[in-house]
Amino acid sequence: MTNQRVLSIMKVLNDDTRLKIIQMLSENGTMCACKILEELKITQGTLSHHMKVLTAAGLVSFERDGKYCNYTFDKRVVCELTNFLQNICKKAKASKGNACQASTKCN
Repeated sequence: MTNQRVLSIMKVLNDDTRLKIIQMLSENGTMCACKILEELKITQGTLSHHMKVLTAAGLVSFERDGKYCNYTFDKRVVCELTNFLQNICKKAKASKGNACQASTKCN
């Protein structure tokens, strides 16, 4: 993962609504846009914007089912980001009391 890719993902995740959407999808699996709207109490236009950003970043995929749109969280990008940050942590010289505790690796 390049530095530019990391920055672009962090920019996408630097929004409370988008983080809530990611959390909801990771906990519930696939969700219909109408259910996301109910949970967040935002407008359709606002949801469409956030989903477009999340989809473009590869964090979310979607499938149309007639007039409904179902969204699914794709953890691969978050795992890539996690691994990138863990590698930085591992390469850093550990100073007293500042050792990296990152031990889990995304699959």
